[in-house]
Amino acid sequence: MTIKQQQLLLGLFFLGIPLLWLLVWVIAPIFVVLYLSFTSFNILSPPEWVGFWNYEDLWHDNLYWRAFGNTLYFTAFAMPLGISLSMLLALLVNTRLPGAWLFRTIYYLPVVSPLIATALVWVLFYEVSSGLFNYLLNSVGLSAQPWLNSTTTAMPAIIIMSVWKSLGFNMVIILAALQAIPKELNEAASLDGAGRVRQFFAITLPLLRPAMTYVLITTLIGSFQVFSQVYVMTEGGPNNSTVTLVHLIYRTAFQNLDFGYASAMAMVLFIILVIASFINLRLVSRGNLYE
Repeated sequence: MTIKQQQLLLGLFFLGIPLLWLLVWVIAPIFVVLYLSFTSFNILSPPEWVGFWNYEDLWHDNLYWRAFGNTLYFTAFAMPLGISLSMLLALLVNTRLPGAWLFRTIYYLPVVSPLIATALVWVLFYEVSSGLFNYLLNSVGLSAQPWLNSTTTAMPAIIIMSVWKSLGFNMVIILAALQAIPKELNEAASLDGAGRVRQFFAITLPLLRPAMTYVLITTLIGSFQVFSQVYVMTEGGPNNSTVTLVHLIYRTAFQNLDFGYASAMAMVLFIILVIASFINLRLVSRGNLYE
């Protein structure tokens, strides 16, 4: 066996492991869910083919559209707020001053904290009678809020917690991209009379496009897949005001044992995320990076 043949076999071996993992745990489950979405399946009996009946039921399911609207609501506020604050934090900690590393660590700590434990702590913060937030409101003369017990404030409360939890991750991605920008570009622009704001929009932001593309797509997918916060903090209540698509899929599949109907919901969500990610990728990455 020649050296080139040995290198080819070695490459196929190391490439085959991740491809096998991708096939077993990503591609195959997608086709399984696609098949189940055309069936009536309660795990206690074999799947029964029903065609497009599940998708027709989705069209007339008010709870599904309520969950869809709640998910859009969550995404519309959590996504821009989280990315904007992450950008601001990255700009603030992008410095060589003593102690900057400490703030980077503090901002990143929520990311490595277990999500379930974090959600439970925030439930205590939102307690009406003894929670931290109502204590702070009362201390400045404002009335206490029902937070998780009101249809008006429950979703904003979950959004605040979710944005806080994910700030550090996006901050690190943007910070790495900021530190990769050559300082000579800003120095040259400064000599030409460009201020900091002008430098940010003319130099920094265009050069952040690859990182921002990644942040936007991952944040979009994460926002549409929000589940743990809802499950722990409100269980979809009150009055289904915080039920999201993934939470409804969970309830339909594992509480109602209607895996066929849940699979149809999952396939619709999958298609939405693929289309939204593709559009996002095309819009953000359009044009020449260095023009």
